[in-house]
Amino acid sequence: MATIDKPTATPLRRLYFVRFAFAIVWAALLFLTAKSHLGPIGVVLVVGYPLFDVAAAVVDARSSRAAGLYVNIAISLLAGIGLAIASASGVPAVLRVWGAWAIVAGLVQLIVAVGRRGMGGQWPMILSGGISVLAGANFILGAGAADPSLAAVAGYAVLGGIFFLVSAIRLGRAGDARLRRA
Repeated sequence: MATIDKPTATPLRRLYFVRFAFAIVWAALLFLTAKSHLGPIGVVLVVGYPLFDVAAAVVDARSSRAAGLYVNIAISLLAGIGLAIASASGVPAVLRVWGAWAIVAGLVQLIVAVGRRGMGGQWPMILSGGISVLAGANFILGAGAADPSLAAVAGYAVLGGIFFLVSAIRLGRAGDARLRRA
């Protein structure tokens, strides 16, 4: 197994903690303001989430230089634009765009995490990427429901945040254990 890259692992761990906190706060705000109707706050939230993902991927890419992160930056930027446009059409359109983004971003997350598995703490990210693909398909299907809601998107963000938290904890433990053995 590869040794831990401390210069990459430390900022990655911090970033994962920030992503956890953001996801929890974001999900709570979305759940409280935009379950089945998109007002101005709901629009800001649904557009803001992928833009936060862009910022997080930029931070991650600067420290790790993982090529897949540049793909994620482009995908999330396009998702933000797509969600801004879709929000004018309502919740079903937002769910379709969010679903497409979740599928593609989940695949990228899966690929990046598999490449980092030697670093430790990446199994939660691998699972999260796979679940994101399935959730994305569910969002697209849910857009056709009689009364589509963004509540599942809020739940998706909470689950993703939990995966970031678990990965941050595991990444720290894996790094500490490897450093003690060195």
